[in-house]
Amino acid sequence: MAGGKEIRTKIKSVQNTQKITRAMEMVAASKMRKAQDRMRAARPYAEKIRNVAAHLSHANPEYKHPFLVKRENPSRIGVIVVTSDKGLCGGLNTNVLRMTLARMKEWESGKHGVEVCAIGNKALGFMQRIGASVLSQATHLGDTPHMEKLIGPVKLMLDAYNDGRIDALHICFTRFVNTMKQEPVMEQLLPISGEALGSASGHWDYIYEPDAKQVIDDLLVRYIETLIYQSVAENIASEQSSRMVAMKAASDNAGNVIDELKLIYNKTRQAAITKELSEIVAGAAAV
Repeated sequence: MAGGKEIRTKIKSVQNTQKITRAMEMVAASKMRKAQDRMRAARPYAEKIRNVAAHLSHANPEYKHPFLVKRENPSRIGVIVVTSDKGLCGGLNTNVLRMTLARMKEWESGKHGVEVCAIGNKALGFMQRIGASVLSQATHLGDTPHMEKLIGPVKLMLDAYNDGRIDALHICFTRFVNTMKQEPVMEQLLPISGEALGSASGHWDYIYEPDAKQVIDDLLVRYIETLIYQSVAENIASEQSSRMVAMKAASDNAGNVIDELKLIYNKTRQAAITKELSEIVAGAAAV
């Protein structure tokens, strides 16, 4: 059995760890509220532009944007993977990366090449470890996502689609459901499909000003950028919620470990006292 001094050192170490996890839990709880407000504020605009894009896919304009045209026999697939820059947030990143890896294996088994855009340090590190083809990346986004940091990597993926280097584009991220639940999802961004977006049935058409090409080009690029921004905002809100829950669990576990160590320490000290008393009694009896 370990000595009393060694056990006291372990107790002190666990108590210091518990202080850190409690502080991280409080910080995550503070950031979580702001991240959720930011994510919810962006949802109405994202849903509206999603509906307009879905209606365009059913319309019959004089100009058909490449984003609306489904390509036959796709050979290369693009995927945007959204994770956090930091760890200590439970299984948040693991679940997203596991889903992405499973889909990549399906595509590769079907003789499809895969190009990756990594958003977040965890996604970049994972894709580099497995030897994936990383076309673009965005890291160190901070607690507040900024569109200017996302436009560059996103544009590289859109240019690859326009140039025919990829024939479809997907995004994988963690959708925020509530504080205790976050689910990894994968959605198809390109080509835009009205059925996949859940648009209402019926005939849709628009009057364009100044012309269809300019309006649709700007709208669909903004549509893709908005969905990616919304995905990053959802992922950040999920990250803070998951980190708060994980740090609370770590603090509770540290408390349990401290209680067990204190019990062991008391037993060790009691055994030492009993041994000393026995030796004193035995010595007195011998005299």
